[in-house]
Amino acid sequence: MKVDVITLDAGAAGSADLDDAIYGLPARQDLLQRAVRWQLAKRQAGTHKTKGRSEIALTGKKFVKQKGSGGARHGDRKAPQFRGGGKAFGPVVRSHEHDLPKKVRKLALKTALSVKHAEGKLVVLDHATLSDAKTKALVATLAKLGWSNALIIDGDAVEQNFARAAANIPHIDVLPSQGANVYDILRHHTLVLTKAAVEKLGERLK
Repeated sequence: MKVDVITLDAGAAGSADLDDAIYGLPARQDLLQRAVRWQLAKRQAGTHKTKGRSEIALTGKKFVKQKGSGGARHGDRKAPQFRGGGKAFGPVVRSHEHDLPKKVRKLALKTALSVKHAEGKLVVLDHATLSDAKTKALVATLAKLGWSNALIIDGDAVEQNFARAAANIPHIDVLPSQGANVYDILRHHTLVLTKAAVEKLGERLK
């Protein structure tokens, strides 16, 4: 399919071909949900921890006689029912990561790109380059284009001046093509692909 290519000055720069097998797939909410869940679980720290009974720094001496107290038969103060005792079945340090087949990840990324294209929120940009790394100038440029919440994906690497200028702009993120992922694509309103990104994504997802 043919799409128009624009420049940062909102001018026309010809057209580009988008592969129907990548940008023309039907929406699959189940795939997108699985991919987003996999991404968020993978980056979850899992460092939550409470001390168990064996980790409490209290004496292990039996504090009450076995018989004759008129109460329960206790061993030491580390038991979970006592204040300062260990936590029963508390969280432990662990990884939340789980497996997701490569074919599912690949199809989910294609689906995310297709959803953005179907919604009319996919824009192809000629080049994402700046002569000076000036955030103020880039903010004005993006405002003219109407991009207040956008993910901009470039080719192998993001041009240094553009990356520096965009670093402090809220809701504007810049990634190389290798970093394209389902979660970031879906959480931004507009998806901007440079011509280099279209080419690299085509090679990656074909």
